[in-house]
Amino acid sequence: MNNQAKHLLYFLIGIGTCLIIWLVNLGTGSVNIPISDMVKRPFGGPFPREAWEIILMEYRLPKSITAMLAGIGLSISGLQMQTFFRNPLAGPYVLGISSGAGLGVGILSMAGTALGWQTLGGYGAGWPIILAASFGSILVLLLIGLTAWRVRDSMTLLILGLMFGSIASAILSILAYFSEAEQLKMFTIWSMGSLGDTGWDQVKVLAVAVFVGLFPAILWIKPFDAMLLGENYAKSLGINTTHLKWVMIISTGILTGSITAFCGPIAFIGIAIPHIARMIFKTSDHKILFPAAALIGIMGILLCDSLSQLPGSYQTLPINAVTTLIGAPVVIWLIIDRNFSKEF
Repeated sequence: MNNQAKHLLYFLIGIGTCLIIWLVNLGTGSVNIPISDMVKRPFGGPFPREAWEIILMEYRLPKSITAMLAGIGLSISGLQMQTFFRNPLAGPYVLGISSGAGLGVGILSMAGTALGWQTLGGYGAGWPIILAASFGSILVLLLIGLTAWRVRDSMTLLILGLMFGSIASAILSILAYFSEAEQLKMFTIWSMGSLGDTGWDQVKVLAVAVFVGLFPAILWIKPFDAMLLGENYAKSLGINTTHLKWVMIISTGILTGSITAFCGPIAFIGIAIPHIARMIFKTSDHKILFPAAALIGIMGILLCDSLSQLPGSYQTLPINAVTTLIGAPVVIWLIIDRNFSKEF
């Protein structure tokens, strides 16, 4: 069997597995909905209980679509960054965009006590937090963009992104020190991540943002292959690495910023999934890796969300904690088991 046939087989298996995990995710929660009833529903078969229709259509379906969009966006962001920076541990939050979103939410929820004015934190979750996170992400993205005009070396840009993130974290620490318990709790809950706070209106906005973020990356798939051999090699092939740098910054910024704004921080999906895609498909061709990472990203985050539901229980674990508990050991195993120098 040649590589093309193998890749097609892997994609078919992946799509089938993804469908199964999705159905399990929709049926899992404090109220278990049988998969057989969900399969019959699109063909006109009514649910035995009317409440299942509301639970599925108003809560679980938008949450699962949010998870899919987050899995796609974070995985593609991580793949772009690992290729561009030629760093196996680069991820969508390395440029400090997630920290910028956290800073926006932190100012919204905690700055009232520190600055002596009425905080907006009383609004709780919803559009105020989404707008604050988006504003913080955009601010950091603009700073990175201004820096990119002066910085030509990709590794220097990576370090500057880490510094922007450190500055945002320091400001958050100061705000947390002066904030009241209720305000600090609100920010802490947001920082744990959640896929269940989005309704259909938010899902539509997130879907548009993810599509816009994916568009420039898809147009520049081929140049990413050349970047695996370094910037000088890519330039020798006539690739404008400056344009590619902007494509990576804009795409990653939109994807990471929008997902963080709507879902909060979700760790390790962007770092671990691209490596799993390379390991399974055994290729460096980004025309294969982009859809592979997106598909595996969907499966990974749906699986983590299903585990976070604690089936049969009314308790729900933070999605960020589950992705970290699963993703961190995967990354550790990949580092120990594989020689990344062969790929980067």
